[in-house]
Amino acid sequence: MNIFWFRRDLRLDDNAGLYHALKSGNPVQCVFIFDNEILDKLEDKKDRRVVFIHRQLSKLNQQLTELGSSLIVKHGKPIEAWKKLVNEFKIEQVFTNHDYEPYAKERDETIRSLLEKKDVHFHTYKDQVIFEKNEVTKDDGLPYTVFTPFMKKWRATIKPFYLKSYPTEKYFDAFVKSRPTQIISLKEIGFIDSEYEFPLPKVSKDILANYEQQRDIPSIRGTSLLSVHLRFGTISIRKLVRQAWANEKWVNELIWREFYMMILWQFPHVVDNAFKSTYNQLPWLNNESHFQKWCEGNTGYPIVDAGMRELNSTGFMHNRVRMITSMFLTKYLLIDWRWGEAYFASKLIDFELSSNNGGWQWSAGTGVDAAPYFRLFSMSEQTRRFDPDFKYIRKWVPEFEDFSYPKPIVDYAVARKRCLDFYKGNLPK
Repeated sequence: MNIFWFRRDLRLDDNAGLYHALKSGNPVQCVFIFDNEILDKLEDKKDRRVVFIHRQLSKLNQQLTELGSSLIVKHGKPIEAWKKLVNEFKIEQVFTNHDYEPYAKERDETIRSLLEKKDVHFHTYKDQVIFEKNEVTKDDGLPYTVFTPFMKKWRATIKPFYLKSYPTEKYFDAFVKSRPTQIISLKEIGFIDSEYEFPLPKVSKDILANYEQQRDIPSIRGTSLLSVHLRFGTISIRKLVRQAWANEKWVNELIWREFYMMILWQFPHVVDNAFKSTYNQLPWLNNESHFQKWCEGNTGYPIVDAGMRELNSTGFMHNRVRMITSMFLTKYLLIDWRWGEAYFASKLIDFELSSNNGGWQWSAGTGVDAAPYFRLFSMSEQTRRFDPDFKYIRKWVPEFEDFSYPKPIVDYAVARKRCLDFYKGNLPK
């Protein structure tokens, strides 16, 4: 028997690792592990991401049941789960897809070592990106640290081969035949279901047609909302790029995602430190009262507060507003970008370490291809350009014109001067 291990690839169609497993010549049993190393750090027991994963696992189990097979779902530390699996089954090979985050890389090496001691081969494949690791580099082999030349090289490198689907459906008869089973419940892993409705994993032609004109307007559905599906692999990146290839702006957003994944792979120190090491010495003010007001959406800046309340209420925040709120925290309030990054990580249903880290370091001016420290968004100008009729603000901050609405916790002119003095005074000349 061979095993396919689902992680960030929760689909049967066009799945690279699953395709190779099904073609391997042995019956394939599918497995998923709810990882306590991750779950134990989640304070919100209604965490929408866990709900999303559980719903998708239920769908996968149903699909496998219709094919005469089933999905095994384990709960615990991956190393302990695999010790049990190798004792339960006679496993020859394990197949899965690459994961690029530091914890995942360490976890996979631990599992690989365990399996090899049991004479079980461990195979991983590229699935969640078009290009990975060192596949898009400068001519001298060094990694890019600026997006535009990376994007141009990415586009110059692409060939139809990279976008071809893996025809897993041709080999579905290779799944292990088994009786129908019920997967573990949310309650058993310590979480609570919710009524949250997630966006469907489909590319809207209307969204694509109007994307360039509407993508920065937070009051309308101008973006695809597919980020959560990309995060957990419920939709194929190859299929997305094929379907949207004619829309340059939209495809560029997918390339940004791969750019930040490449940065994380090449420069893993960015997880805890500034990409630009000189920025590690900045003496952030880190006013806890200001941070709390930012978290709650009570800063007195309506566009900022709208974004934070949307995040707290839905687990989502429009991308333009992500830039606004993160720049406000880092440059208006001079609070360490890592505080904001961690807060977003705890709330966003589409949280992806590389993109979240890259976005926060961009706003703080500490990362690759970043907004320089002297670039500060004017909140009134951002509102004028992207929410001129206050539709987005009125939805999330209906009291913004009332006397009850708080005064700004910091004056823009004062904040701007303080920011420029702060960076100038604490960075090498």
